Amino acid sequence: MPIPGGAPAVSRTLLRDDVFGRLRDAIIDGTFEPGEQLKDGELATWLGVSRTPIREALLRLGQAGLVVAQPGRSTRVSKLDLRAARDARDVVASMHELAVRAAARSLTSDDLAGMRAANERFTAALEAGDVQAALRADDELHAVPVSVSGNLALQAVLEQFTPVVRRAERLRFTSTDGAASVDGHERLIRLCEEGDVEGAAAVAFDTWHSLQP
Repeated sequence: MPIPGGAPAVSRTLLRDDVFGRLRDAIIDGTFEPGEQLKDGELATWLGVSRTPIREALLRLGQAGLVVAQPGRSTRVSKLDLRAARDARDVVASMHELAVRAAARSLTSDDLAGMRAANERFTAALEAGDVQAALRADDELHAVPVSVSGNLALQAVLEQFTPVVRRAERLRFTSTDGAASVDGHERLIRLCEEGDVEGAAAVAFDTWHSLQP
C-alpha cells in the first residue's frame, strides 16, 4: 500500500524512554522482585514493543544499578545494596541542593503553586497508604526546581541515581517516617517564596539525605 504523506513520525526517543520508565517503575514498586530474571522476549510481549527498546532499557537499568546483566546468560533484578543506596542518596541530595540553589529566586508563583499542589497530593497519598502515588507526587514537587534550574547535566545525574534511592525510599513511605517529608516540603516552598536561597537549599539536601537505607 502507498505510505500516506504528512503523518507525524513516531518518536523513537519517546518510545525508548517510555519502555525504560515502565521497567524502572516495575522494579521500584516490587512488580519485579530482586533476583528475578528478566527476559527481553517476555518483556517485549508484555509492553507490546519490539525487543530493541527493551534491550536499550535494560542497558540503562544496568547503568542505574537496578539490574545485573551476565553476558550470554541472563539479566536479573539486582538486590538492594545498602552501600550503593547510601552513595546514590548522597549524590541525589547534593544534586537537589544544587538545583534549589540555582532555581529558588527564579520560581514563579505558578511554580510555587504547583509545588504546593504536589505536596497536597503527596499528603493525601500517604494518608491513603498509596506508596506509588506518594512517590509520584514527591517526584512532581522536586521536579519543579530541577526543571527551572535548567541544568541538563544535573538532570542526567538524577536520572541515573534517583531510581536506586527510590527503591529504598519506597520502604520509608510505608512507615510513619514518610509524614516528616510533608513538613520538609512545606519549609522548602516557604523558604523559596521568601527568597532564602541557602535555607531552601539546605532543606532540599536534608529532605533527601535524611533517608536511611
